[in-house]
Amino acid sequence: MLSVIEQKNHRIKILEEALRLARSKRFAPSSEKSDGQERLFDEAEQAADDEGLPEPKTTSPKKKEKTGRKPFSKTIPRVPVFIDLTDEEKAGAIEVFYTKVREELDIIPAKVQILEYFQEKAVFAGTNDTDSRSMKAAVMPKHPLPKSMGSIHLMAHIIISKYADGLPLYRMEGILSRYGGDITRATMANWAIKLAHQFQPLINLMREHQLSGDIIQMDETVLKVLKEPGLSAHSNKYMWVSRGGPPGQPSVLFEYDPSRKKEVPLRLLDGFSGYLQTDGYAGYNAVCAQNNATSVGCWDHTRRKFKDSQTAQPKKKSNQKPTKADVALAHINKLYLIEREIKRSQC
Repeated sequence: MLSVIEQKNHRIKILEEALRLARSKRFAPSSEKSDGQERLFDEAEQAADDEGLPEPKTTSPKKKEKTGRKPFSKTIPRVPVFIDLTDEEKAGAIEVFYTKVREELDIIPAKVQILEYFQEKAVFAGTNDTDSRSMKAAVMPKHPLPKSMGSIHLMAHIIISKYADGLPLYRMEGILSRYGGDITRATMANWAIKLAHQFQPLINLMREHQLSGDIIQMDETVLKVLKEPGLSAHSNKYMWVSRGGPPGQPSVLFEYDPSRKKEVPLRLLDGFSGYLQTDGYAGYNAVCAQNNATSVGCWDHTRRKFKDSQTAQPKKKSNQKPTKADVALAHINKLYLIEREIKRSQC
């Protein structure tokens, strides 16, 4: 009888933890930051002593950084603006000089213009006093899409605005129209598709550069595509994102594929035998098995499980020892602290 009661009490505790976790995910803030992070560091040392765990190394606290307006980058070009005295105001002065009093960030708005190409041609008289003549024309600059009505600068602007700034083509169509340039979104879409073929050799080099490194981080992100042959508009398609390469020379590549099958990473990571860091999706296992690559996990995903366990715990009393989840989060937070200090030192 007692065993049955103990089993039920254990079952009740599990259900209570599941209920607390479900309530937290539904109503609590989505941030996973730990409350009392500094206090948690102390708990980790205490728990390490109690459980025989090695004490993690700590770094000395950094002095509080000065707050205020961040100075402008020194790489931005400077244009001097001289504020002059009138001739009457400086009449009789024994010396006149300028002092720098302030800086303002300025931007030159977009300007639409038409590039008119005039090709110089030279006519040469024939030899031996004949009436034949020859003509030579200046070599025109190369264009990725010959005979198109857009300049290289315009196409670069469209690509950056769409893929780096997330600006839809219909908005760019309206912006260009306000400046007097009428380019339809269909034309811009055709340029983007044709330019992708022109960029393929560069993408291949970036892929080779990425595979030459020792570690690659990869993830597949769900993408909605309206028109995909054989698939409905509501089905999931994927953008396969990878980052890797030699130290200090990372390469980031985006590869669209409607499939999430293992054949996709096998194709993209053909020949890679280093460390492959993913979120644990089984589709990457074939790469590790075939290429003898080493599968590496993600700290964020690992931390999330400990955070859920901590959230599901009943409210802890002040004199209560830290749980295993508290200890794990404390160690992970110290690793994150080291990463933040490295980032600050690189700024």
